Amino acid sequence: MTISKGDRLPSTTFTQMTENGPEAVSSADYFAGKTVAIFSVPGAFTPTCSAKHLPGFIDKSEALKAKGVDEIACTAVNDAFVMGAWGKSAGAEGKVTMLADGNGDFAQAVGLTMDGSKFGLGQRGQRFSMIVKDGVVSELNVEAPGDFKLSSAEHMLEQL
Repeated sequence: MTISKGDRLPSTTFTQMTENGPEAVSSADYFAGKTVAIFSVPGAFTPTCSAKHLPGFIDKSEALKAKGVDEIACTAVNDAFVMGAWGKSAGAEGKVTMLADGNGDFAQAVGLTMDGSKFGLGQRGQRFSMIVKDGVVSELNVEAPGDFKLSSAEHMLEQL
């Protein structure tokens, strides 16, 4: 079942690349007591994700935080090494937290997976964004296949 506005996020574990290597991040702990703008991309280093989606949130990070967002996070069904390298190459450090959903547990738990097999990607997370307040979804923006409008940083700014 797909998550909806007003639902509490399910408990899963992300992995984040740190100076000490990959570290587990509990979703319950990460979202507790703060407002988080989280967005999901089908894959790190893929065209729309690298040219528009991640850069949009990096560019708009100060504006989002000025409107009450405490943290901005990017997730994808990629490993922590790839997510860490992508964040570093895009200049995300200090602006967007890169959370690896290596096994797709988060994407599955929120019911937002896609089959990218015809592109050699296998099961991935759909392109979407959410505003999560203290673990509860207050806004949910799910893109139609191939689209990039609703999950953008610009659209999220309009929602805040």
